[in-house]
Amino acid sequence: MLRTIFWLLLAAYLITIGLWHGAAAPVSLAFAGLAVLIGLVPAYVWALAAGAIWLRHRRTVVIQPATA
Repeated sequence: MLRTIFWLLLAAYLITIGLWHGAAAPVSLAFAGLAVLIGLVPAYVWALAAGAIWLRHRRTVVIQPATA
């Protein structure tokens, strides 16, 4: 919680003195690079990866053995 308050205060300070655009530039460039990398992978590969992850982590039904 204290860390979150610190980051919010730092952002408010940078906005106040006008350095926000310079401070946020590396973050926006990182997101732009990530968007390019995501865009390079075809959609069917993302669909196959999502299906594989779903199959790997889906819930299974456990049937209790019958007792006499």
